[in-house]
Amino acid sequence: MLKNSKILAVVLLLASFALLYRHVIVKLVHDWATDDNYSHGFLIVPIALYLVWERRRRLRAARVRPAGLGLLVAVLSVAVLATGVLGAELFLTRVSMLGVLAGALLYLFGWQYLAVLAFPLAFLLLMIPIPAIIFNQIAFPLQILASRFGELILTLFQIPVLREGNVITLSTTSLEVAEACSGVRSLISLLTLAIVYGYFLDSRISIRLLLALASIPVAIVANGVRVAGTGMAAHYMGPAAAEGFFHVFSGWLVFVVAFILLFVVHRVLVWVSPSRRTGPPREVAS
Repeated sequence: MLKNSKILAVVLLLASFALLYRHVIVKLVHDWATDDNYSHGFLIVPIALYLVWERRRRLRAARVRPAGLGLLVAVLSVAVLATGVLGAELFLTRVSMLGVLAGALLYLFGWQYLAVLAFPLAFLLLMIPIPAIIFNQIAFPLQILASRFGELILTLFQIPVLREGNVITLSTTSLEVAEACSGVRSLISLLTLAIVYGYFLDSRISIRLLLALASIPVAIVANGVRVAGTGMAAHYMGPAAAEGFFHVFSGWLVFVVAFILLFVVHRVLVWVSPSRRTGPPREVAS
C-alpha cells in the first residue's frame, strides 16, 4: 500500500509540474532546437532519468520522512514563476522548476530521498541556457583567446598574419572570429560531456571535479586549433575554404579532438592518482 501511495504521489507531482510549467518547458525545448549552443539539452533529461533509475535500490531503501521545509521551498519557487521577475530572460523561472521538484521531494518523502536524487536534480541545470548578459561576458573573451591562439599557431607555421582584436588578416583574406566561433558552444557541450564522462568512468569526486574544470582549457585550445586550421585552409586553398563544408566539418572535428584530449587528461589523472575502482558507485543488493 505504501509503495502504491508513493507511485501515486509521484504521478500527481509530475502531472501538476507539467501543467504548471508547460509554457516554460515549451520555450525551453524551442531554445534547444534553435540555439546550437544548447542543442545538447535534448540529452540532459534522458540522462537524468537514467541516473534516477540507477538509484532505484537506494530509493526503495530510503525512509519516508516528509519535511515541512520542502513545502516552503516549493512555494517560493512557484512564486518566482508567478512574479515573472526576469521578463524575457526566463533564467530564474527555469531554475525554479528544479526548486519545485526538490521542494516537492523533500515535502513528500524527506531528506533521504532528496539526498539520493541530489545529483540528477543538479545535472538538470545543464539544460538551462545561461542568461544572455553572462553569455556575452563569456563569449567575447573567448573570441579574443581563440584569435590569439590561432595567430600564434599560424605564426609558428610561418604564415603571414596580422590580428586586430578578433579579426585575423591573412595575405588572401580576413577571418573574423565571430560569437558563434568563440568556443562557447564547444565549452558548454564539452563541460556536459566531461561531467557525464567523469561520473561513469571514475568514482572519485576529486577526479570528476578536475575533469569538469579541465574541459574549460581543453575547449579553448581545441577552438584555437580550429581557428588556426581555418586560417591555414584559407591561406593555402583560398578564401572559399574558410566557409561552407570545411567550416562546419572543422567544428565537429575539433569537438572530437577535444574529447580525445579530455580522455588523455583523465588517463594522466589516473596515472598520477591511481585507484582500484574506476567506475561510479554501483548499487549492490543486500
